[in-house]
Amino acid sequence: MTFGMVMALFGAAVATIFAGIGSARGVGMACEVGMGVLAEDPSKFGKMLVLELLPGTQGLYGFIVSFLVLTKIGIFGGLESVSTFNGWMIFAACLPIAIGGLMSGIAQGKAAVAGISLFAKDESAFPKALVSITLVEIYALLAFLVSLLTVISL
Repeated sequence: MTFGMVMALFGAAVATIFAGIGSARGVGMACEVGMGVLAEDPSKFGKMLVLELLPGTQGLYGFIVSFLVLTKIGIFGGLESVSTFNGWMIFAACLPIAIGGLMSGIAQGKAAVAGISLFAKDESAFPKALVSITLVEIYALLAFLVSLLTVISL
């Protein structure tokens, strides 16, 4: 196994781990607040679930980038030689979703906490809460697209 292969694998791991941490933190914060709301009114479960799940997309984006990297370097069949330069390039390509996923997952979790609190007080505010929470998603998507397009182009 070449040093380039190790760097590419490290990039895939970093993308999954950090984006996953961001999502886990974000969803965890939202679920903590959501459980309190559901204890008071279980009929809000469906809409509450949507608000709680939104910070989870970053982990999915990190996983997709990692899967693409693993496919590109032949982990799923026929290992290919990855030069040191290409390994570093793949590692660098994974950084946007790793860092962007970590930060936006946590930020989206905080937005979800606020949105859930708003929804708990006023059910008609659900669309406003949903849109506000989704605004943070734009930055996760941008990071995902940069990583995805870069890995594809390498």
